Amino acid sequence: MVELLSKDEFRKQLEEAIKGNHSQKAPFTLAWAEGKLEREHFARWAENHYHYVGPFADYLAYIYHNTPNQQKYEAAKDFILSNMYEEEIAADRHTDLLIRFAEACGTTRERVTNPDNMATTTLGLQSWCYAVAAREHFVVATAALVVGLESQVPDIYRKQTPALRAQYGFTDEEIEFFDLHIVSDEIHGERGYKIVLDHADTPELQQRCLEIVRVGAKMRRMYMDGLWREYLEQDLGTLV
Repeated sequence: MVELLSKDEFRKQLEEAIKGNHSQKAPFTLAWAEGKLEREHFARWAENHYHYVGPFADYLAYIYHNTPNQQKYEAAKDFILSNMYEEEIAADRHTDLLIRFAEACGTTRERVTNPDNMATTTLGLQSWCYAVAAREHFVVATAALVVGLESQVPDIYRKQTPALRAQYGFTDEEIEFFDLHIVSDEIHGERGYKIVLDHADTPELQQRCLEIVRVGAKMRRMYMDGLWREYLEQDLGTLV
């Protein structure tokens, strides 16, 4: 019989569930950081990334709906609302910052927002996010989307962003999307961990969270590898 893990051990296992498939190590990320991409590659990335992160407030809305209206969950609901606010209503909508970067890469708002321009693996990740957010227990969905996916972002962008300035010549304004998410998603990731550690309070919920974090990391890695096959393979070779 599986026993309830201590919060310290549970946190450790959640982190381990991400490591093997962390997108910081994806070939697409490494090629980006090593200066091997062209602006047209970034344009294709942005056209896809919009359809993964663009609906993030929608995913969170499902989680908010599924979080019980009880006092012990107030902090969790407040976090979800504040996360949605930052995505959609704060000074700059995150998707507008992404589109600004995309336009600097040579594509257009119209191409970015057109779902016909995303790869099938991007659609797979988007669909998985919607399904998990709508159908899973709120703490499991938080583990999947905030711990498994969102908490990866600072490490990925810390690897990619210096190259955008030094090697690719983007301006600070053009890459504000990345600078913002290094800070905001580190905060969001920690808040997500706290919600999961506090409210996955049965062995069954803990194990379900660990499994869905593993799956989430694999889904994001599948998305990144799909972008390589779709847009980089012809220029940089097949994935090993």
